Amino acid sequence: MAHQAAAIVSREFGDVEAGLREMRQSLRLARRTGSAEREADVLSSLGLALVYTGRTAAGLAAFDQAIERSTGVLAARVLARRGIVFWVLGRYPAALQDLRHAVVVLRRAGDLLWTARALTNRGLVYLGLGSTSRADGDFVSAARLFSRLGQELEATYPDGNRALVAFASGDLPAALAILDAVTLSFKRLNVPITSLRIDRCAVLLAAGLADDALAEAEAAVRERDQIRGRITQQADLLLKAANCALATSRPQAAQDARDWAQAAYRLFRSQRSTWWQAHAARVLIEARYQGGPASPALLREANRAAARLDALGADDAALAHLLAGRIALDLGRHEDADRHLAAVARTRRRGPALARVSGWLGEALRAEAAQRPGRMMAACRRGLDVLDEHRLAFGASELRAQATVHGSELAALALRRAVRAGRPRLLLTWSERWRATALAVPPVRPTADAELNASLTALRSVTRQLEAARGQGTPITFLQREQQRLENLARASALRVSSSAPWSRAPFSAGNLLDELGPARLVEIVDVDGVLYALVCGAGRVRQYAAGRTAEAARGADLARFALRRLARSRPGDDPDSALAVLEAAGPRLQNALFGPAIRHLGDDPVIVVPPGKLHAIPWAVLPAFRDRVVSVAPSASAWMRARATAPPSRRHVALARGPGLVTDGAEVPLVAKLYHDVTVLAHGDATTKQVLHALEGTWVAHIAAHGTFRADSPLFSSLRMYDGPLTVYDFEQLNRAPYRIVLSSCDSGVLAPTGANELLGLVSSLLPLGTAGIIAAVVPLNDEAVVPVMVDLHTHLREGQNLAESLYRVRRGLADDPIQQATALSLVTLGAA
Repeated sequence: MAHQAAAIVSREFGDVEAGLREMRQSLRLARRTGSAEREADVLSSLGLALVYTGRTAAGLAAFDQAIERSTGVLAARVLARRGIVFWVLGRYPAALQDLRHAVVVLRRAGDLLWTARALTNRGLVYLGLGSTSRADGDFVSAARLFSRLGQELEATYPDGNRALVAFASGDLPAALAILDAVTLSFKRLNVPITSLRIDRCAVLLAAGLADDALAEAEAAVRERDQIRGRITQQADLLLKAANCALATSRPQAAQDARDWAQAAYRLFRSQRSTWWQAHAARVLIEARYQGGPASPALLREANRAAARLDALGADDAALAHLLAGRIALDLGRHEDADRHLAAVARTRRRGPALARVSGWLGEALRAEAAQRPGRMMAACRRGLDVLDEHRLAFGASELRAQATVHGSELAALALRRAVRAGRPRLLLTWSERWRATALAVPPVRPTADAELNASLTALRSVTRQLEAARGQGTPITFLQREQQRLENLARASALRVSSSAPWSRAPFSAGNLLDELGPARLVEIVDVDGVLYALVCGAGRVRQYAAGRTAEAARGADLARFALRRLARSRPGDDPDSALAVLEAAGPRLQNALFGPAIRHLGDDPVIVVPPGKLHAIPWAVLPAFRDRVVSVAPSASAWMRARATAPPSRRHVALARGPGLVTDGAEVPLVAKLYHDVTVLAHGDATTKQVLHALEGTWVAHIAAHGTFRADSPLFSSLRMYDGPLTVYDFEQLNRAPYRIVLSSCDSGVLAPTGANELLGLVSSLLPLGTAGIIAAVVPLNDEAVVPVMVDLHTHLREGQNLAESLYRVRRGLADDPIQQATALSLVTLGAA
């Protein structure tokens, strides 16, 4: 019994080979006792260990011997163990048969511990068969029994499995919350968290966080290698890693996925796991498809994979049919494609939201192949509606934005069709349906989340210590690790926030937009397969023009920002001519790539530009056509109309704040304060995160002079530096009502991270859904000294009754021939409509 216990501990802590040695010694000693029951019990434990090391045939043979030597309660325990083996191997009907019998016998005998174990295992089988309510019932009952018996570790297993129930039900925030809680329990008990990492991969993938999921999978693979874990777990990990790699856009994704899926397939085959072998085959074929051209041989493999998964009743069968349908379409095999896509389309009205999205995609592809555009567009619309339903459950803006990636192909199909049809209003409507959708959903303010706020408070303290240590030249490694830990905690807290707010998307109307524009022009730039189309809206019409390529525009934008950064770093006596020459050359090329012939149809009135997410950070005033024009930017035409409809506060209160470390000490703030009567000024020790947020609530104009940091790696930690630490996007999201207008004279404050499909995350994106009608921010670093006169001039025009875009235009026109001040004004953009 001691050797058997040592074997189980070794197995649970990952050293399955050591466990196997202990188990064989236990079996030798059990046989010497002459006790058939003792031998049967050890044989069943040995069978489990053998399967976990990939020796499936030997493991099942050991179970057969154990069953022959056992009766009554012992036989039920053996069946409970064999049931989990069948579950691991994907033999769900056999597993359910064993576990149902085991639960009945163990309950009648009053064996509460083994009843709880059998219920946990049966819950996993029910989950695999799609019976989420039965699975959750078993997990709840098992956790209650384990807790009653004082089994602290075993009670965490069914609790963790409830995350899988939440995931299968589409409640991703709840799944993440459960996994976070159970991870803490595992760490407290010093138990490896590899299995939880596997579960987290699936949840993160469904949330659209493919890079996070891949990082989790890679960490799990490393952990498993270090602790020499179960061979069955290794195969599962490799398959999860392959799935994660396919969902990312990194260059080596297809090859990595192919290698991992091939290794998983071999391991599952050695285990004789038909269920998982079929799943690995599907992922392997998809990796080959992504990495190279379609071929008849690849289609034959895809056909076989779909047939196998159909026969097994696996949910992944629809994905296999979708893959086979794509390959068939590429090869021109329209009958084969229609058969597979019809199988996918049958899932569009049932099951989890993402499965229904895939079903509508299958229907859309099928309709497109049949040259039925009306049916195709209807399928795209229905699929995106289901995706909205899926995303509305998320409280975190990051999850809402990232989840849009699941609808990318539906949107692309509709946009291509609108371009081919030559119908500008249709293209505008579909562009609006798809862009900045996360900003259209009512925000969820996690003000009651004590853990999030505690993490942000601690993060500010550590950041201050880190800055001080850097200044003093003392070691910072520990502080950097602590900063990363606190950022992870804050982000995890935000991702767990769920939403149940009722919401329905208001349909976009091109007619309403045209009525709202008046004499102004709105130009919506649409990216369709790497080609830009400019939609000029105004004077009662929507006109469509083909422009340049997206890659060309991105290169031009980078060049313009580079020149402005050069000028911002200039000092008195520097020669700015080379940077000015670069800027002068970049403007016309960038303008042509973005607008093409559309630029000749803008008239002389103000222009609102709605760029694609990946082209948002453009200093628009460097374009020749915009230098002498009022210009503003919006993430979508719908967002511009919402901003325009935002009513200003009745009280014209102004809030001004300046953070530490500025070369001028925020010299514009006291000068701007003199321009207004009803004004609050926060400086030095008063300019803390809490006090600044309180001052910003519902103000008419807010102005923050502070160092800004854009975090491309984690955009919601982009921040403004206050005296107690960083004021992050997470802090801004807790405002009840954002300022009506806000001016951020901070470096990179207007830069946003393109994410998801066509979404944006960053400082200013958090303000737009909260009621901010207009923002001025910078898309490059600013010169602290040059920004002072620019900002004073800007507020002078604001006080006179002009809006932000008009004020910034007049600032540019009134500047003296100082190239650094000119560069500062050109680096600022106006977002919104106020």
